[in-house]
Amino acid sequence: MSDTSFDMIVIGAGPGGYVCAIRGAQNGLKVAVAEREHLGGICLNWGCIPTKAMLRSSEVFHLMHRAQEFGLKAGDIDYDLDAVVKRSRRVAGQLSSGVAHLLRKNKVTVVTGAARLAGAGRVTVAGDKGDRMLTAKSIVLATGARARELPGLEADGKRVWTYKHALQPPHMPKKLLVIGSGAIGIEFASFYNTLGADTTVAEVMDRILPVEDAEISAHARKQFEKQGMKILQKAIVRTLHRKTDTVTADIEVSGKVEKHDFDTVISAVGIVGNIEDLGLGDAGIKVDRTHVVTDDHCRTGMDNIYAIGDIAGAPWLAHKASHEGVMVADLAAGRSAHPVSPDSIAGCTYCYPQVASVGLTEAQAQEAGYHIRVGRFPFAGNGKAIALGEPEGLIKTVFDAKTGALLGAHMIGAEVTELIQGYVIGRRLETTEEDLMNTVFPHPTLSEMMHEATLDAYGRTIHF
Repeated sequence: MSDTSFDMIVIGAGPGGYVCAIRGAQNGLKVAVAEREHLGGICLNWGCIPTKAMLRSSEVFHLMHRAQEFGLKAGDIDYDLDAVVKRSRRVAGQLSSGVAHLLRKNKVTVVTGAARLAGAGRVTVAGDKGDRMLTAKSIVLATGARARELPGLEADGKRVWTYKHALQPPHMPKKLLVIGSGAIGIEFASFYNTLGADTTVAEVMDRILPVEDAEISAHARKQFEKQGMKILQKAIVRTLHRKTDTVTADIEVSGKVEKHDFDTVISAVGIVGNIEDLGLGDAGIKVDRTHVVTDDHCRTGMDNIYAIGDIAGAPWLAHKASHEGVMVADLAAGRSAHPVSPDSIAGCTYCYPQVASVGLTEAQAQEAGYHIRVGRFPFAGNGKAIALGEPEGLIKTVFDAKTGALLGAHMIGAEVTELIQGYVIGRRLETTEEDLMNTVFPHPTLSEMMHEATLDAYGRTIHF
């Protein structure tokens, strides 16, 4: 093969694309990945990783204020926002360099520029040195997504921000409005609220974190309000009136529009797929609401063209994209591959307290016609949680009463984003309540609550 001829070309080097490229190379394919901006994509450079670095800083800041509870002394507690941001960018930069190393190690050709489909098995890449034509047997679209912007709520980078602006803030908000209470909105609300911003969250749905179990959402609202956040539900932000130092928001709640003044607004109202200028129409690839239509193996319906990650639709999660990348790389190499099941993918929100879930909510299970058993166990009944000073939280399980199958699990509290994987593995292995009841969980750990929440669903809980 020439240096322009490949077995597989991946367009986009985010958590779906670069993983797909590496897996393809491991499968013996000659692989190229085209990326127009940063290796690692939005997740690594402007999403998952840098936000977690910033949230860690706010978590430490919060704990410093609680020093006396732990028999410690700390005075003159303060923060340096610029230093927090610099650490976040340093972490992102380190991992982006790591992706470059992994691609080199696996002999993946990296082509810098904007890629576009150019006919059967062909891709053009427009770079600084002109266009380059590449050919491949298989092509993978992994271009990701960007922040959705609604009319009247567009970001300007000064007083109205998207997640990118919030990661490199031009100032520390004093009075902050966050529009949207999904994972992105709530994480930024949690970060800035912890650092002292007077924070209001406006959610158009009837509850915050609307994709989570209703009981978990209610618990989260209670904790956020306890921390000083103002939560507006069934709230529509109609217009933003911008001035030099302030933004006046027209917010409609229960049919009544009121004006509220803020110095900063973060818009977190969802994402749209990066489908522009890819040549999708000419290639005959179908698009539905900014996302490429695929089957459960990420096939677009056009020969040897796949779409993975955010461009292929919900759930918009990096780990989903990565596993789709592995699956597609195996298919391109002629291997068999199991489809990624969306209802077995965990969702994690790294606010304080953390939220995590997998599978069906209680309401979804009932709507699906299951006769269910529901178990709950509070953090207040767990020795490790009390020792950590984290007694606020809940673990909830949903089982099929007929078969004992674990239908869903929902958590809020300290480190639940780590705990949820136990239930994810359980669902993958088609675990029943008996399997979980007979599993010995180590003591003292937070994971013991996973055991107790299972026992509670069957009236056998021990410690509460």
